[in-house]
Amino acid sequence: MAALKPARAVMNQPYRVPRAMAPVDLFLDSNEGQAPQLAARSQLASLSRYPDAAPLTRALASRLGISEDRVVVTAGADDAIDRACRAVLEPGRNAIIPVPGFVMVNRYVAAAGAEGRDVTWSSASFPLAETLAAIDGNTRLIVLTTPNNPTGCTLSADTLVCIAEAAPQALVLVDLAYVEFANDDPTLVALEFSNTLVVRTFSKAYGCAGLRVGYAAGAPEIIRWLKSVGPPYAVSSLSLALATQVLNRGPGALDATVAWVRQAREELTQLLLALHIEVWPSQANFVLCRVPNALWFRDAMAGLGIAVRAFPGRANLDNCIRIALPSTSEDQQRLCGAVQTVLAPQALLFDLDGVIANVSQSYRQAIAATTLDYGLICSLSDIQAAKDAGGANNDWVLTRDLLDAAGISVPLARVTETFESHYQGDLWRSEDLLCSRDTLARWSKRYPLAVVTGRPRKDALRFLEQFDLLDLFQAVICLEDAPSKPDPAPVKLALSRLGIARAWMFGDTPNDMRAARSASVLPLGIGSTTLVAEGAARTWQGLDDVEVVP
Repeated sequence: MAALKPARAVMNQPYRVPRAMAPVDLFLDSNEGQAPQLAARSQLASLSRYPDAAPLTRALASRLGISEDRVVVTAGADDAIDRACRAVLEPGRNAIIPVPGFVMVNRYVAAAGAEGRDVTWSSASFPLAETLAAIDGNTRLIVLTTPNNPTGCTLSADTLVCIAEAAPQALVLVDLAYVEFANDDPTLVALEFSNTLVVRTFSKAYGCAGLRVGYAAGAPEIIRWLKSVGPPYAVSSLSLALATQVLNRGPGALDATVAWVRQAREELTQLLLALHIEVWPSQANFVLCRVPNALWFRDAMAGLGIAVRAFPGRANLDNCIRIALPSTSEDQQRLCGAVQTVLAPQALLFDLDGVIANVSQSYRQAIAATTLDYGLICSLSDIQAAKDAGGANNDWVLTRDLLDAAGISVPLARVTETFESHYQGDLWRSEDLLCSRDTLARWSKRYPLAVVTGRPRKDALRFLEQFDLLDLFQAVICLEDAPSKPDPAPVKLALSRLGIARAWMFGDTPNDMRAARSASVLPLGIGSTTLVAEGAARTWQGLDDVEVVP
């Protein structure tokens, strides 16, 4: 018996955005808008009834100055695009799709069994001649997105008219998901033609991506086609009611959102250009730029808690990053600071133990020897597990805590005295380097370097002098200088001592990652790959393996 297979190969690969692994709290990778303040409680009574899209349809038709039979409300703009593909495409027909563009369009075309003809639109100018040349007697769909996603570039109303007139047998789908942010809105021009379909959404400028509400407008016959291939109740009652609230707020709220986005867009664009980064001329709520290494940039921004979009494997988008504009000035300041930190660090910071210094036979052995003196056997793996758990930057305190956890109560002063007797005896002599001096020397020629360690000053300086490293570091922050990590104070003190604002920091513990991120310093992990879950942008086995320092 033949195995069950999907109708078309493309349907076997679900849509998925490739994201960084570090935890983020500022999401700038999906072009979402600022959420409005809405009252949902009064709409809950309607949940027992099937949705009625008529009120929102009437409101939209009134806004557009057209009859209600020319509008259909859909489950987001992508639902409208999917319906359009299913309504006019079939095997033997083709669709013309400018690329790069909204990736789901190609999927919908393939799902309808039609041929997708890509036309490259990688610059500010729309490829009109190439688009017209691609049209033939089997063309049934031409997709025009303005502003385009992911570039933010626009096409003129004259271009739209030219294409609509050149292909009367084709549906010209005009995707205007981001048009509120653009200088010109071709909606009314598009609606003059019987073969055009305007698609818009509440997800972007209206800030309601979670509602999944979009709509399409066109000739009554086209709208009937879309209704016939879509579900009868595509949008929930609650989403319909809240979208109607948003639409009825008046133009003031939307105007304020658009004005803010345009200001933030210009600010980010100028910053990227000043950093010698290629930027597309966007008129959307995002900026597309090309960086030296897109996946590294994405991961590094995630290390600072910010999600941005990379496009691995996408044609015409090599090393491109799309950054949505934040909705507040505070987040905009944070974004701009993070971009500068990732692309133009002013210094490199290093934890000492586990990053530069191999302390497995010194500090770790001192912990084990001290706990043994009080009747507790601690293996190196036990100590590492305590380090990995975080909150253990001071080895004296860590030793005391290990004893406490075993029910052995010893004052910190006694633990410290015992620990020091072991370490200062012969154990310190067993320390060696985890990286080559050449690596640090090479970096020191390009950046100021600083050590941020929980060691007492005399121990830290002795190690650096022993291995001829002291001259490479312009600042050494030690136990006596500031509260212990994960408090960001020692990291901030290093920045202050160096007289800079932006840095990368290499560490080997969760405390290092947390302290760096809290100080707006890029956290980079040495050793365990689990540090990514604690905020590290990336991890390496050792400093000699690091290849991303600009």
